[in-house]
Amino acid sequence: MNNFITRLKQRELLLGTMLTLPSPEIAEMLSKCGFDWLFLDGEHGAASSVDWQRVLQAVGGRCACILRVPTCSEACIKKALDIGADGIIVPMINTAKQARDAVKWTRYPPLGKRGIGLARAQGYGLDFSAYLERANGEIALVLQAEHVDAANNIQAIAEVEGIDAIFVGPYDLSASLGKTGQLEDAEVIAAIDRVTQACKQRDLPLGYFGVTAESVMPSVSQGYSLICAGTDADFVTRGARQIIAGLKT
Repeated sequence: MNNFITRLKQRELLLGTMLTLPSPEIAEMLSKCGFDWLFLDGEHGAASSVDWQRVLQAVGGRCACILRVPTCSEACIKKALDIGADGIIVPMINTAKQARDAVKWTRYPPLGKRGIGLARAQGYGLDFSAYLERANGEIALVLQAEHVDAANNIQAIAEVEGIDAIFVGPYDLSASLGKTGQLEDAEVIAAIDRVTQACKQRDLPLGYFGVTAESVMPSVSQGYSLICAGTDADFVTRGARQIIAGLKT
């Protein structure tokens, strides 16, 4: 079984960072830095499926690559999996029906209705039978709870069979409450806590994103194990500013 999905289910602390730029070179560098996984952001930005396939090829299996699809649709999920992602993150899952759809389009029959094709994931046909046999057990399906509706429906969402983890999106969730970026607001905290408690009751792994290491540490102390901290763009701009500041002192 894929090492990432095994470690995820065992609640090991999995440390990752977000790639917003579809650069094979940046992905290759970050994959050698010790991260357990890379969060490939296919929801925002102009990158195509081909761009992300090049990233996956550059990483070469050194760490898991979990691709966030643009939306919960059969076509988006199919493409993300067929290019060889180790799993997908599906944004804006606000209902149990949406969660069931994500499972349906991620799993091959009889567990779901994923379409069968020949692409990089299947070794372009050379690894077809072996891939079909192992895919349902190895592909990670992570759903994002990033809206107040998700927090209100989280009990039903968490009960859907076939989900591997719930990933909290604190910034969009705060925005859905009319309190964009106010992560310390009582109402935002209460919504996130509803998600946390429901997932713990279902023994479902939890994930969290923050721009800095400090911002994600509280979630780690609460038992969150799928952690994403920082972004590739931030690493570049922050490093550049530090150099400039150092030269001007």
